[in-house]
Amino acid sequence: MVARRRFHARLFSCRGQGRRPLLALPRRPVRPRGHPAPLVPARGVRVTYAELATATNFSFLRGASHPEELVATAAALGHAGIGIADRNSVAGVVRAHVYAREKRDEIGAFKVVAGARLVFEDGTPDIIAYPRDRIAWGRLCRMLTQANARAQKGKSLLRLDDLLQYADGLLLIAMSGPPPQALRDAARGRLWLALVAGYGAHMRRDFAQRLSLARETGLPLVAVNDVVMHAPERRAVADVVTCIREGRTLDNAGRLLSRNAERHLKSAQEMTRLFASAPQAVAETIRLIERIDFSLDQLAYNYPSELREGFASEQEALAHYVAEGAQIRWPGGVPAQAAATIAHELKIVAALNYAAYFLTVHDIVRHARDKGILAQGRGSAANSTICYCLHITEVDPVGSGLLFERFISQQRNEPPDIDVDFEHERREEVIEYIYERYGRARAALTATVVSYRGRSAIRETARAFGFSDDVLSALSGSVWGRGEAPGGEAGARAGLDPNEPRFAKTIELAHEIAGFPRHLSQHTGGFVITRDRLDEIVPILPAAMEGRTTIEWDK
Repeated sequence: MVARRRFHARLFSCRGQGRRPLLALPRRPVRPRGHPAPLVPARGVRVTYAELATATNFSFLRGASHPEELVATAAALGHAGIGIADRNSVAGVVRAHVYAREKRDEIGAFKVVAGARLVFEDGTPDIIAYPRDRIAWGRLCRMLTQANARAQKGKSLLRLDDLLQYADGLLLIAMSGPPPQALRDAARGRLWLALVAGYGAHMRRDFAQRLSLARETGLPLVAVNDVVMHAPERRAVADVVTCIREGRTLDNAGRLLSRNAERHLKSAQEMTRLFASAPQAVAETIRLIERIDFSLDQLAYNYPSELREGFASEQEALAHYVAEGAQIRWPGGVPAQAAATIAHELKIVAALNYAAYFLTVHDIVRHARDKGILAQGRGSAANSTICYCLHITEVDPVGSGLLFERFISQQRNEPPDIDVDFEHERREEVIEYIYERYGRARAALTATVVSYRGRSAIRETARAFGFSDDVLSALSGSVWGRGEAPGGEAGARAGLDPNEPRFAKTIELAHEIAGFPRHLSQHTGGFVITRDRLDEIVPILPAAMEGRTTIEWDK
């Protein structure tokens, strides 16, 4: 009987002929005992991370840091980027984006990605959504607009069916629980399970359950810290805004308050340590953020185009209406200087492609005048002979020696801003005309951000600390002026001891909360009108006044 050669794979080499070992280590002499091996310098390993579950203080009374603070801290920690995901809203992401753009020389190629934390009314666990491209951004905005339309001002009623309808192109992170099967089917290859650092007594158990769910579903894990503040020092602020939101005091809020101060931005090294049992989840943050091609820089305003009807272009239509108006302004003939000024202004408007803007304002003002509604343009628009010819303004810039470049300049490359005052008693008629003319999907008022000021900050903070109504009234009444920051002087004027620890802490936190956004309100008359759907640029929400709508961004 002939013995057969064995060709089993082996880890290390052995004498004789056979298969190459899986680990072919070079032969070297055995080092004698007592002679330790020399130390080899360790190679530097660069760990990268991007926090993708970040709420700003535009998740009203939930986040405890400004968007700018979060971007600055994440960049300082060496993160590759940050995902801004406020609660059913994109209200805070603009400030984060603008800050990162302005600080580009300092923070380098730091990536701010825009998304939203979707909180559902039907019991579906929270989902964080990031649009992969510009088209997906439009879907996200339409979904949020749809949810806003169902609710009262400041609320949003979002359902799983909404997400299934608009899921295409969205990268989704399921924050807890197993994602519904319908969502897994609708978002194949675009759905992750969040592995959240919980810090509680059951953290290991929760990790194990999440790892098991990932194996069962085949969904990748992504590490998040579910951030609500840029630094742990903001924990007290987070607790106070929670009390303000829930109508509680710090003494009776109980489990509503933060269990610890850990929900802040952490370094990549710290996140790697926390997720040592699932290092792939940390690496996945970079893979996910690299799949996002959308940036707010891709959003471009487009002016309504229907006002060019009957003309080859908006510029031709504008030139026609200006010439028509000039004949009315100068019935005896347009002076040579005025004609030259008109030609100069039209040339600049054409170069900057602003003709449609002038046509839109002209259309609204003309409608008001036709209805006998008083309308008067003001501000720098008075420097424009075009506005004078279109009867938007009533001052002759040529006769008054006004300079057009103070209104529009090619060097500044800033869009024009024409302010028109309408008769107060009939402004609603003008607003209704805008909605009827352009449609509610293309027109809405801009928002204004109502922030905590001196009086409101100290009053709400003191209420959270459990001070009596008499003390609250005395404190808020002792802050003079809308912009005065709360301080010990306010307490002294209210008859309180500024050195008393509880009161001193109240003043300290009121200082931090002053400037926090409180809620969105409607601008008194700043309208945004677009050619394409406005609700694919920014979400639209109902205003407090019936029949009016606002966008989520301010001017």
